[in-house]
Amino acid sequence: MSNPFNIVANGGGEWGTVEKSAGDGREKVFRGVTNLTIDDKGRLAMPARYRETLVGAASGKLVVTTDSPSCLLVYAAPDWEPIEAKLMNLSAFDPRIRDLQRLLVGYASDVEMDSAGRILIPAPLRKFAGLDREAALVGQGRRFELWDVVKWDQQIGRAVELTGAGMPPELEGFSL
Repeated sequence: MSNPFNIVANGGGEWGTVEKSAGDGREKVFRGVTNLTIDDKGRLAMPARYRETLVGAASGKLVVTTDSPSCLLVYAAPDWEPIEAKLMNLSAFDPRIRDLQRLLVGYASDVEMDSAGRILIPAPLRKFAGLDREAALVGQGRRFELWDVVKWDQQIGRAVELTGAGMPPELEGFSL
């Protein structure tokens, strides 16, 4: 039986994408960290090795929204749509759900890659995440996280400090 995954990477580079090799139902898996520069107009260039996948899967149409108080999420538009539908089908009578809808859907912005592979991060989203010039784009499976590079370094510092009692019970017995 042949391997159902085709690994695409840039010879020793930090980024990789795993896609099902069969037909139209390609599953994108984004991974790795790339430091990027945001230009004076608020644009950043998506890494070249992801552009073909994002154009093929979403015609270059992406959605950028909030996540934690420190980062943004970037989805291919077709991957965002079911998430948005699930969120909006939740009861708005619960103030916590309504707050989450306001954050995730209210801030969600449709962006499109230009011919140079750049996307414009809207000013309200840059302000929310504290993005100025240097950013870290982090592959997280079917989406990316976009961090201010200083906040990303702080986040990773906290993650590295997790030991024993600091680990969630779901990770008990998990081994790499």
